[in-house]
Amino acid sequence: MQKVTKRILLFFVLMVMISTAAQAQFEEPVIKKVENTKEARAEFQSRFGDIKWTGQGFRFNELDRMPAIEIRAVLQGAYGDPTQKVEDIIEKDGYLRDGKSIQFEYWFVIDGEIPMMVLDLEGPFDNGLVYVGASRYVDLMPQVKRTLTKELRETSPKEYVDYFFSPERGQWYKVTYEAGEYRKEEIKKPSHIKT
Repeated sequence: MQKVTKRILLFFVLMVMISTAAQAQFEEPVIKKVENTKEARAEFQSRFGDIKWTGQGFRFNELDRMPAIEIRAVLQGAYGDPTQKVEDIIEKDGYLRDGKSIQFEYWFVIDGEIPMMVLDLEGPFDNGLVYVGASRYVDLMPQVKRTLTKELRETSPKEYVDYFFSPERGQWYKVTYEAGEYRKEEIKKPSHIKT
């Protein structure tokens, strides 16, 4: 009788463990943006400096068909200002390398431990964005992108003003979403950007 009781108890313990693990797979990850401060960026870079980054695991979805200029407005609505803009890179490095010519970057920490970045590479001229995360968590990235996409679909676009330098064109652009209109206009180098 004792063996039967132990087996039943063991069965129930195993069932609870299995159902808890299965439930955890379907929980939405908590996505927290890294703030746009030198201190927050430095802490993120220090904490995740040894990470091997990958773009694998972020499956193509509806966001990848949207113009980047529109995704930027929805990111502004959901998360506020980007973690880093082109101005921040120039201020930190003193110059702008072609490979770092971005319009914006959003840095995130998922579930308190998984780093992720969302950035543009072509400024306002392309659809979709680039997603990178820690390679050891590649199996979680589809769920992370689904959750991010869901959050962005549920958010209204918010106004923003960014600047972008296109090395291919040798041209600065002012990129905006204002009064319901998306614009990218050629400009001279903004006076507040010192290189």
